[in-house]
Amino acid sequence: MKAFALTDSSQRAISDLAIIDIPKPKISADDVLVKVTAVGLNPVDFKVIENGVDAWTFPHIIGMDVVGEIVELGEHVTQFQIGDRVAGHGNLTKQGCLAEFASVPAYQLAKIPGGISHTDAAALLCNGLTAYQALFRKATLANKKTILIHAGSGGVGSIAIQLAKMAGLTVYTTASTAKVDFVKSLGADIVIDYKTENVSRRIAELTDGLGVDMIINTIGKDESTEDLKRLAYNGSLIAVVSPPRIDNPSDLFSRALSIDVLNLGGAHLSHNPQQAQDLATMTEELFALAQEQKVKALVSQTFPFKQTKEALQLIKDRKVTGKLVIDMILN
Repeated sequence: MKAFALTDSSQRAISDLAIIDIPKPKISADDVLVKVTAVGLNPVDFKVIENGVDAWTFPHIIGMDVVGEIVELGEHVTQFQIGDRVAGHGNLTKQGCLAEFASVPAYQLAKIPGGISHTDAAALLCNGLTAYQALFRKATLANKKTILIHAGSGGVGSIAIQLAKMAGLTVYTTASTAKVDFVKSLGADIVIDYKTENVSRRIAELTDGLGVDMIINTIGKDESTEDLKRLAYNGSLIAVVSPPRIDNPSDLFSRALSIDVLNLGGAHLSHNPQQAQDLATMTEELFALAQEQKVKALVSQTFPFKQTKEALQLIKDRKVTGKLVIDMILN
């Protein structure tokens, strides 16, 4: 089969990726063989290429968000049948899914309900699950009225806005000037142009100095640290990329702040079956919302398999609104 892969550990750039011919994977008793129809691309895909992963074996196939059709079942797999359309968020320490076929542990997968296309399913995995976990697994929504979602036009932010509105929250988000209309179309109540406005000052003005009840941060440590000052009493920060610096621990206590760190794929390495299985459970719940048209997959562009490198470069260059998907059927 054909696969997009790195051939040795010295390769640390998108340009090093190559289409190679490799044997179709053999499955174990707890796995299924998936004929891949779509792969969702994420910023982490190029980041792990550049940083490397010690556990990788080579050649290493990239890609984590798999969508496809089951063509073979492991002997212990009873919850699926051959022909089922499935999707799942994979383990970045293992072989990826940017290939014609992928061997996938059955626990990772959820069935795709009718009415959801293969490309839409791919656009709801890593980013959608991150947003979903932030809102419905991390901080409690009880007595929460307002939320700041950073980078509202990005993959996580664009789904988080929709979920937060569904939950009845007033949504503040940050975006560049060119993307203000897009995030408003998703339901954002207040858009702060981070290129022309001071985010902290605007939050203070808009909340009469009280701050917001929740923040989802997908930016990094410095912004997360600043976010602690933007929270209201009893506020919650969900840090996706990096936890904040705690410059004043007593302030956390006096203002009753909570910090949740979100590491979606870490569940695969937790050795905790309940947490690992929850990835598929959340996928099912998110797909149900999409089927009910409460959440919309935001595929900004699809690419054929052979243009994977070009798509990853667009993500790295931050030229993407919404989600990029590799559509294997285009080949």
